[in-house]
This record gives sequence, C-alpha cells and structure tokens, in this order.
Amino acid sequence: MTSNPFPSTAPAVGAAVDAALRAAVEPVRLQLGRALRGFIAGDGEPVRDLIAPIEGDPGLFGPDSVTWRVHSDGAMLIGGIRALLLQIMHPLAMAGVADHSDYRHHPEARLARTSQFVATTTFGTTEQAHQAAAIVKRVHTKVVGTAPDGRPYSASDPHLISWVHHAEVDSFLAAYQRYGSQPLTDAEADQYVSEMAVINELLDGEPPATSVAELRDYFDRMRPELSVGKQGRDAARWLLFPPVQAAVRPAYGVLAPAAIGLLSSEARTALRLPLLPGVDSLMVQPAARAIVRTLGWAINGLAEYEYAERLAAESLAEADPEAA
Repeated sequence: MTSNPFPSTAPAVGAAVDAALRAAVEPVRLQLGRALRGFIAGDGEPVRDLIAPIEGDPGLFGPDSVTWRVHSDGAMLIGGIRALLLQIMHPLAMAGVADHSDYRHHPEARLARTSQFVATTTFGTTEQAHQAAAIVKRVHTKVVGTAPDGRPYSASDPHLISWVHHAEVDSFLAAYQRYGSQPLTDAEADQYVSEMAVINELLDGEPPATSVAELRDYFDRMRPELSVGKQGRDAARWLLFPPVQAAVRPAYGVLAPAAIGLLSSEARTALRLPLLPGVDSLMVQPAARAIVRTLGWAINGLAEYEYAERLAAESLAEADPEAA
C-alpha cells in the first residue's frame, strides 16, 4: 500500500478548497436570495424570522402546523402560479382582476400583495393576520363592476371569496405534493385543508372545505360555473411570459410550465395552455424540482446570513453599548 506523501497537508488543502468554493458561491447565493425575495414580496420585510427561535404569539397556525411546513417550501411558487391560472377560470373573478388590477404593467405589485398576505396570515402573529384580513376586506369593497356577460360582480361576494380560497388551497397542496421536500400523508393533507379554512372564515367566505374529499366535492359543484373567455385567455397567456426580473426569468420559465402540468386536462383545454405528451414528466418535473431546491437554498441562505448579522450586531451592542 502506498502511503500518502502529504499526510499533514491534504486535509488543510481540502479545507482551503472548500472555503474558497464557499467564498465564491456565497455572494451568488445571497444575490439570488435577495432577487427572489424581492420578486415574491416586493419591498416588504419578512413577517417573522423563521431561523430564530419562535417567541411570543405563534399566530393562527404555529410552527408545528402542516400549514407552516407547506408554506415555507419553495414549491409554493409553483402553487401560486397554478392558483392564479385556476382562479381566472371563474368569469366573475376574472372580470374583477381585469377591471381593477394593473397586473399587465406591474405584475410584481400584485404578486407582492398576495405573497405578503399569505406570509402574514401564515407566519405572523394573530393580530397581524387579522389586520391583513381587514385590509383585504376593505379593498374588496371597491372591487365591483359588471362582467362581459352582463352579470354584476363584487369581490366581497362570499361565493367568490370562497372560490379564490379553494383555488389557492388546492394549488398549494398540489404543488407541495409533487414538488415539496416531503409529501404529506393523507391525514396531513386533510389537516392542511382544515387548518387553512380559518383564512376563508377571516375573509367572510362561504363555508369552506375541511378535508381533501370536501375539496374535491367543492370543485365538482363549481364546475358548471366555470368558463374562460377572452379576458381569461389573455391573462393565462400573460402568466406564461410576464415581465419579471432578469435574475428570476430562467426559473420562472420552468415554474410556469410546472404549474400548467398540475392543472387538469379540462382546465388546460379551457385556458388553451398546451402540454406536449411526455414533456411534463420527462423534462419539466425534473427541472422544476431542481429549481425549487435551488431557490430554497438561496432563500434559506439569505435568512441564515441575516440572522447571523443580527446576532453579531446584538453581541456588539452588549459588549460596547456606545459603539452600537
């Protein structure tokens, strides 16, 4: 057996290479994390530091809930796109978006508002969650009008509130089950639907589903109300190619097809969103899983970096109050 000619230096060289790689990769990780957070939440600050120990009021769900587990996963990005595609299949909901949202020119603003609401009601305190719901309800009172088919609509309509809620729950669950870090058991999936019912109740929607079976029954009942006109088809096409930041454009180019692949064939046909046979399973799904893991790596890296910065600043303040 040939002995190692550099027994004392090899570990040091390996450590040096590892440190060099970390030094080269870390700025990229932080840059991607900041770009992604800006794309998702705009200029809003994180609702709660999920790296630090949870102190005080845990909010509507708490760290042991299935909702925290699902909503902290990168698969939520795919679920969010799928939810928007599903929501526009209701002509009255779509009319409200078309008439009262400037999503074509400022997509980041609409996405940020939605993301902040989900983050606040999931990870914020109970008071913050109720405040977020109150803001949404005030906005809803201004979203009224007449759809292209002549029917009046109101975003405060409990029926439409319930539609938006169930589309989100179904989409977040579907995305997590396919792309999440650890798919839920049947019991956990039921628990997620049940936990999320409180959001629908806060917004004054119709009685919500509290299990996966009830969620399926809900969509069966809603099917006769769904149709996609020009407004919906235009919105669906826009969602495939929105004017997003250059830093996240390649990732979005994978996440959007992944969201389409989670829709039923009936929904894809109505929205005129093609899905070539075999492409979803052979190309889109593997690429989307890689993207979700990469984005999670970036976001978690940014959170860990900022947490370490705060700890260092607090230690400095304790050691030298005048310097702080």
